[in-house]
Amino acid sequence: MAQLRDGFQSRIGFVLAAAGAAVGLGNIWGFPTQAANHGGGAFLLVYFIVIFLLALPALYTELYLGHQAQSNPVNALRQAWQEKAPKVGAAAGYLGLSGAIVMLSFYSIVAGWMLAYSLEPISRAMGFEQINAFLQGDSTARNLIFTPLMLLLTASIILKGVKSGIEAWSRRLMPMLLLLLVALIAYIATLDGAAEGFSAYLKPDFAKITDPDLIIAAMGQAFFSLSLGVGCMMIYGSYLKPNENLPKLTFSVAALDTGVAFLAGLLIIPAVFVAQHNGVQVFQDGKLIGEGRLIFAVLPELFSSMGAIGLWVGLTFFVLMSIASLTSTISSTEIPVSFLVENHGLQRKTATWWVTVVIMVVATTIIFNFDWLFGLVITLFTQYQLPLMGLFYFITVGWMWKRGNQLRSESKGKHYWFAQYVRFVCPVLMSAVFLNVAVK
Repeated sequence: MAQLRDGFQSRIGFVLAAAGAAVGLGNIWGFPTQAANHGGGAFLLVYFIVIFLLALPALYTELYLGHQAQSNPVNALRQAWQEKAPKVGAAAGYLGLSGAIVMLSFYSIVAGWMLAYSLEPISRAMGFEQINAFLQGDSTARNLIFTPLMLLLTASIILKGVKSGIEAWSRRLMPMLLLLLVALIAYIATLDGAAEGFSAYLKPDFAKITDPDLIIAAMGQAFFSLSLGVGCMMIYGSYLKPNENLPKLTFSVAALDTGVAFLAGLLIIPAVFVAQHNGVQVFQDGKLIGEGRLIFAVLPELFSSMGAIGLWVGLTFFVLMSIASLTSTISSTEIPVSFLVENHGLQRKTATWWVTVVIMVVATTIIFNFDWLFGLVITLFTQYQLPLMGLFYFITVGWMWKRGNQLRSESKGKHYWFAQYVRFVCPVLMSAVFLNVAVK
């Protein structure tokens, strides 16, 4: 007997869940670093334009595929390509499925670091020096402890389903994330050096606004920050009720995600300038330090220099990062779980544990081959699979999918101009993003 399909029960629940899927570690440190290194306010202006021109159509396209199919990405893409080459559509779905597992494997490792760093202020306050060093150290043992912890946290939510698990916890976690983010911004704004950071972030350098590197960087960041191309949005779209206003919901998700990214910049950039004011190196070769060194070196040094209050600020910051990690791992885990439930008839509990075990096996492989495999996995996934899958979605909706596709069926209707935009303009823009990262 087929299992009754779960789904979102409210629009706000969906928006918070989908925005949570998009809001991740890339938003919190990737977006601010890109902005600081590409003209500050000029980057923000171009980013907002690109969100409207590329990211919104891409988000709508992915949500639309899932919403129309009311099924997981493998089935959705197979149905969309049914008249042309169903095996091609299914193969793309399986590629996205594999990508979700690989992404979860390395993302869970990084998310585990966030959990460890969120405990570090507590151990420091209690005087546990050895534990404190372990939590801050880059060791295989730490990865083997905290990666499973993040996977278990994720599984505990997925086990409860869409309504009682994903939606319920998104309604709790996303407001908490926003509250912590605003509270940290308010506190950092009171410190010496913060004003210079706000200026660097918000003041436009219009001489750079036509810089091709800035434009391509904004396009890439807009696409990646919305978690497009792996199927997260497709599976969430499939859990919406058939009569939902998809364009309005798409705009709400993009607006919330973009708002969080903007707020992250209001926190991170002033914070690193406060750190610079306190003697911490924050620039290297004329560029703001990014990636792991920003999160795991510069900011902890800042928190340590702040005395007793630094313990609470550090704790709050890494709890914020842990929440951002968790909302993303939830959405990615749901992709293979839904596939096993719908295509192979497994119970959700069984499917969840199978997926968790597989992800842990892959993550463990990465951990024991960390020096060369971690960077390779991230590069292949973020620079190649995501933009190619995004391009594939545009081609699917714009060119290949006919039956049931309102964007194609109403040749002169209300969707006409948007359909032409998806068919001709979006593939060109998406190809530009891919070619840029490929040549680099």
